[in-house]
Amino acid sequence: MKLIKTKITNGPKLIKTKIFSDKRGFLKETYKKKILENKDFPFDIMSFSKKNVLRGLHLQIKKPQAKIVTVTYGKIFDVAVDLRKKSKTFGQHISIIISHKDDFSFYIPEGFAHGFLCLSNYCTVNYKCTNYRYKKYEKTISWDDKELKINWPIKKPILSKKDQNGLSLDNFIIKKS
Repeated sequence: MKLIKTKITNGPKLIKTKIFSDKRGFLKETYKKKILENKDFPFDIMSFSKKNVLRGLHLQIKKPQAKIVTVTYGKIFDVAVDLRKKSKTFGQHISIIISHKDDFSFYIPEGFAHGFLCLSNYCTVNYKCTNYRYKKYEKTISWDDKELKINWPIKKPILSKKDQNGLSLDNFIIKKS
């Protein structure tokens, strides 16, 4: 396993893994503590989504979470938005397509909003998190905020009420201050 940098400095990284395949299927390592030595991941989450379901863009403003995102079935369009207050890349994002067949997971540090769109008939996504979920600290940024310029593959995703009512980036900045 090794970390591969992305365009955002000290931002998301790909965790390159090995896939061991044979006629029965495959085995893929998804995490080794020595890769991210200074991180502890005490909390795991799994989500199941149908095609065109968009989840996000979510983050915790207090007790923030770093995440390792692994697709265990299907294919997603995954997005991480830099919302670190003093970052030179504030408001910039990384988007990537990940499937269960890929030889990587996606590491997203604290201070990034995260969201994904299910591209396959259904998908399961596992997250390793550095902090527990605290509902009172959760914020949702509008998935289609024009300022973020995220090129989502569809225009009318299936959204939860929470995700339908996400904050604009401008309103997030004002409420966070």
